[in-house]
Amino acid sequence: MSYCLNLSRCNTSAIVTVMQPWLAQSNYGESCIRLVKVGRQTDHHDLKDLTIGIQFEGDFDSSYIEGDNRKILPTDTMKNTVYALAKLYPIEQIEDFGRTLVEHFLTDNSQLTRVRAEISQQLWNRIPFGGKLHATSFTPSGDERRTAVIAGTREGVSIQAGIDNLIVLKTTDAAFVGYIRDPFTTLKESRDRVLTTAVKAAWNYTDAELPFGPYWHGVREAILQTFIEHKSKSIQHTLYTMAEAVLERYEEISEIVVSLPSRHCELVDLSPLGLENKDEVFIPSSEPYDLVEARVRRDSFGA
Repeated sequence: MSYCLNLSRCNTSAIVTVMQPWLAQSNYGESCIRLVKVGRQTDHHDLKDLTIGIQFEGDFDSSYIEGDNRKILPTDTMKNTVYALAKLYPIEQIEDFGRTLVEHFLTDNSQLTRVRAEISQQLWNRIPFGGKLHATSFTPSGDERRTAVIAGTREGVSIQAGIDNLIVLKTTDAAFVGYIRDPFTTLKESRDRVLTTAVKAAWNYTDAELPFGPYWHGVREAILQTFIEHKSKSIQHTLYTMAEAVLERYEEISEIVVSLPSRHCELVDLSPLGLENKDEVFIPSSEPYDLVEARVRRDSFGA
C-alpha cells in the first residue's frame, strides 16, 4: 500500500510504502497443569507430582486474524487430556509421559505442526520408619526439580532432560584470584572461599529410546561428584568441568546447558570487635547474585 504525505505537493519522492502487518509466528497452550498420580502397588505406593505445560504450533492464522476458531483445540481440552492420559498410561519416566502427550495431540489434530510438552517433577522421598522406608508416606526432597522438554513433529521427537535448583555448597577447594581490577573493584581475592550455587542444567539426548531414569540419576551424580572433587578457580571453571564430566560419561548426550547462580557468603569483618575471623563466620546473601551460564557441545568445533 502506498500513499502521499502531502496531497497538495504530491510527487514521486513523497510516496511512502506502508508494509502490511503479517503473523510471523504463533503458539498457544495451557501452562502449569498440576498433576499428582498415585501408583497403588500391592506392597507400596509410587508418587508422581508434576507440573505440565503444553504448547501448540500450527495452522492457526485464521483464529488470530479473522477470529475463526475452527482449528483451535481449547486449552481446557489440553488440561483434560493430560489427566485422562495420566489415568490410561503409567507414568514411570516423565520423558516417556511427555512423548505420549505429544504423540497423542499430533495424531488427533491435523492442523498441528509441532507440539511441545514441558514437565517439572517435584521429588518425594519415602519416610524412614521402623528401620526401613515407609511404603506409603513421603516427604519432599527440597526445592530440587527434575525437568523434561519433549518437542515433536510428525517427522520425529526431541527429548531434553534437566535438573533445576540442585543446591550445593562447599567450604574449601574454591578460589577466585587474578581477575581484572579497576577503580571500582573492591572485591578481595580469595584462595579458599565458601562456594554455593543452585545448579540448573538441561541436556539433549541423541536417542529417544533410552532408559531415562538411570541416565538422569547418572548425570546428577556426575555433577555432584565434580562439585565435590573439583578444585575450583572460578564459577566458570566449575561449570565447564561439570559439563565436561557429563559428556564424557554419556555419549548419548549431545550437549548440555548449565546455569550456576553463585550465592555469596561474605566473610564478616570482626576487627572492630577485636576478633580475628579465620574463614569461620560469614554472611549469606541471596541477592544480588552472580549468574554464569554456558552451553557445552560434544562437537564444540562443529559447523
